Parts: sequence; C-alpha cells; structure tokens
Amino acid sequence: MSGLLAPGDFWVASGHHLCDLDEHGRLAATPDLWRAFLARPELVPPEEACAAERALHAALMAEPEQPVEAARIAALADADARENFRHFLGFRDRVMAQPSLEAAWLALYREGVAGIPPILLQMLTHLVARAALEGEGDPFVLRAGELLYRTQRAGIHQGATLLADEEVVEMRGRDGGFGALGQLLVEAGAPPREVELDVLNEANAHLYHGRSDAHDFALDIAEGREGARGIARMLERFIRHMLGEEVAIRAVPVIEDRDWTWHVGLDAEATAIANDLWHGRKVRQERLARILWLGVLEFRDAARVLPRVAGRPVYLALAMDAANRVRMKPQNLPAGLPLMAREAAA
Repeated sequence: MSGLLAPGDFWVASGHHLCDLDEHGRLAATPDLWRAFLARPELVPPEEACAAERALHAALMAEPEQPVEAARIAALADADARENFRHFLGFRDRVMAQPSLEAAWLALYREGVAGIPPILLQMLTHLVARAALEGEGDPFVLRAGELLYRTQRAGIHQGATLLADEEVVEMRGRDGGFGALGQLLVEAGAPPREVELDVLNEANAHLYHGRSDAHDFALDIAEGREGARGIARMLERFIRHMLGEEVAIRAVPVIEDRDWTWHVGLDAEATAIANDLWHGRKVRQERLARILWLGVLEFRDAARVLPRVAGRPVYLALAMDAANRVRMKPQNLPAGLPLMAREAAA
C-alpha cells in the first residue's frame, strides 16, 4: 500500500492509495480499502441500530475480509440494514474471488451485476479508471476520464459542447447565491439560475490536479477541441489497461463509410442511435443531434480481431439523452469490441 500522496496525484477520493499493486500494475484490495467501503453511510450503524448490527459492523471493521454467515445478517433487526449488508458482502465476496480489482470489474459485468448497488459499481469503476490513467499528465485526458464513473450534464453554447459534472451542477444550482428561500424554490421545481463553472483550457489546466476530486471543471468536447482529443486518449489507456489491447483512437466529426462494419455505443442512447443507423432505419434529426462525440478505433494487432472486422475501423459514439445527461458505460467496451478472445469467452 502506498504511503504519502505524491505531488500531482489525482482522484485521491477513489481510494487507490488504499490498494496494493501487483507486478502488472493491477490493483489488489486491502483491508483498509474494505474499511473505506464500510464507512459508507448505508453501512455505518445509526444511533438506533440494534446490538447485532453494531457488533457486525465493528467485527468487519476489525477484520474486513472475514466470512459472514447468513445467520449473522438475519439477526439484524432493521430490514434495510440486512439488505445493505447482504449487498455489500455479496459484492465483496465476488471481488475477492478475482486476482485484481480490474479482473473483478470485468467479471462482474460479464457475469451480471443484478443485485449490486450502483454506488458500489461506481466506486469500483472509479478505482480501475484511476489505475488505468496512472502516470497520465494531461489534464484534458484526466478530465475526460471522469466520464467513466460520473454522470455529466451536456450543454451546447456558441460552438462549444460542454460537459459538466451533474452532481456539481445540481449542487451549485441549489446552493449558489440562492439563500434558504431560493433553495426551497429550486427543490420545489423552480428553474435554478445558470450555473457558472470553469471550462478547462490551456490557461487553467495546471489547476486540475488540485481540484480533481471536486469535479468542478467543465470540458469542451466540440470538434477540434482538446476535450475531444482527451476522450480518445482516455479510451486508449482504459482499453490498454483493462483489456491489454493496443488501439489508436481519433475523434471524427461524422461517420462516412459505406462499408460500416462495427460500432460500439459508449452509452445507452448512443447505442440505440448507432444501431438504428447501422440497420438503415430513419433517425430523426432531433435524435442525431444527441450524438456529442464520435471516434474511430483501430487495433494495432489485427490478428486479435474477428476476421470480418480485421483491418476495418470500429466506430465509437457518445450521446446525451433527452434530459441532456451523458452516462458513459465503459462496460460496453469489453462487451462490444470485436475481439477474438471475447467471442471465445462467450
């Protein structure tokens, strides 16, 4: 486990410093990492918790990797506590069954994540994304990496395609300059004031590392902007780290390919739109306008790719939904890329 935080560290809140590293740079969970999970408010016993709940939590904090019999959970008086501990322990056991957190992330999405709370999956994705970008010094690539584990709000304004962290936007909208009455109005459904956020650019990029856990920089991903390039570089690194595949990705404004062979939607909306286009269905302009970023992926080793795709580009698409939200699904990459190993595993 690493000691003092290094200068230029980023995403400290991921908990990566609570993990060990194997010889391949993969993350291994430690008791301290599980203690961080156990510190979640869903698992910390409230004041009114029964003695059995307090005892179970204390025992797990002392020995986070110990087996827990079903009877110990059944003894908890509160139904929510029983459910929360079952979910956490099921997740913990599935993660511990794998040699690394990266292997666990892949196995969870391959085998199915039903019954695992989204917050636990988000925390795990945060960790593996942090490992994938270890050593990356480009703030635009790092800010693009936040898409892997945090929902964004999209806005198109004066030629810019801006992505801002949804949680930060909502928090600023509730708290910024409103006062108590204004906050009540926002919570009741009144439109919040326009939220001011810094847009990451060359002049302020040096500030990113110190603010990376605040998620308070917006990213411009319009054609030709550094944010669009950052998404491409981020995905290259994520694919290399998680799948061991060397790929080259470049952002493109449109897909003009009569022999379009393969695509991967990076979110549910982009997947649906790209599937309709590939099948030759008519797509309304309103839906097409939701596509915010397109990329062309090429594999360095064509021998690892399905024969019908070898030598052909793979198109990537990222879109916002009808509510202007961008929810990237990085699990679509191992599930959707045309790799020989993926088809053999299936």
